[in-house]
Amino acid sequence: MTVRVNGVAVSEQDWPSPQMAAVHELLRQRALALGWLADGAGPEHAEQAIERVLAEEVRIPEPDEAACRRYYLQHLQRYRSGELVFARHILFQITPGAPVASLRAIAEAMLAELRTQPGLFAERARSHSNCPSGKTGGELGQLQRGDTVPEFEQALFGDGTLGLLPALVKTRFGFHIVAVDRRVAGEQWPFEQVHARVAEDLRRDAEAHALSQYVRVLAGQAELEGVALDATASPLVQ
Repeated sequence: MTVRVNGVAVSEQDWPSPQMAAVHELLRQRALALGWLADGAGPEHAEQAIERVLAEEVRIPEPDEAACRRYYLQHLQRYRSGELVFARHILFQITPGAPVASLRAIAEAMLAELRTQPGLFAERARSHSNCPSGKTGGELGQLQRGDTVPEFEQALFGDGTLGLLPALVKTRFGFHIVAVDRRVAGEQWPFEQVHARVAEDLRRDAEAHALSQYVRVLAGQAELEGVALDATASPLVQ
């Protein structure tokens, strides 16, 4: 089904997902409505106008020290030195046009197999993984926080699990079967030592939340066809 935003057909071919294509069109139409983009303007002008929309309409609160301290206490595991994991993975990559449901089913079936026969991990990585690490049995070597995308990091460092993780890990790259072979505990950094990093992390999270809220409001006011977005008709999104 063709994706349409307020009756405008959206090309999906240049975007990782129909949702992202729809969000871009929502923002482009908002720029038009505000008079910051001329009708028929080219892609470069559209991108500049969208940047202006986000800069002027999305309010991102600056974190104060009390908020930073709360965030630090809620995310202590992020602020440790020397914490390492040694892991392996098998990647089922999601590419444009890939049958995602079928890909996930294959990954789930392999995960179930490896639960009963973990010794097959390296062989399955070599034959099925879409990551270059597949050539070495999926070995990723030693990893620390910040080395991988956030979704993968959360799976690796979220708890103390050793061995095959019980569920697939979904990232922007695809579905991963992950095994953690060893963990090296780190030491907790005091708040004062990481204050600037905590403030940056909190601001980044606040920015992501504010952008998400803004898009939800636009989606709630729009007519969408062929795509589903988490939308609300009220600007007072909690």
